[in-house]
Amino acid sequence: MKKVLARFHRQQRGATAIEYALIVGLVALGIAVGAKQLGGDISSGFTALGTTVKNMMTGTSSGSGSGT
Repeated sequence: MKKVLARFHRQQRGATAIEYALIVGLVALGIAVGAKQLGGDISSGFTALGTTVKNMMTGTSSGSGSGT
């Protein structure tokens, strides 16, 4: 009986380790997808900022304000 219980306990530890590995993998995947999306958003933001600054320096503008 002790051997059966010991074997069952080892199997449970193995299953728990696999579950934790799956959770870690899913969290890592979520972080990777989020970082990729955030990186694209940051890149777009800096591109727009650069265009705005360039237009301000050259005197061209796409705004609708009167400038006064």
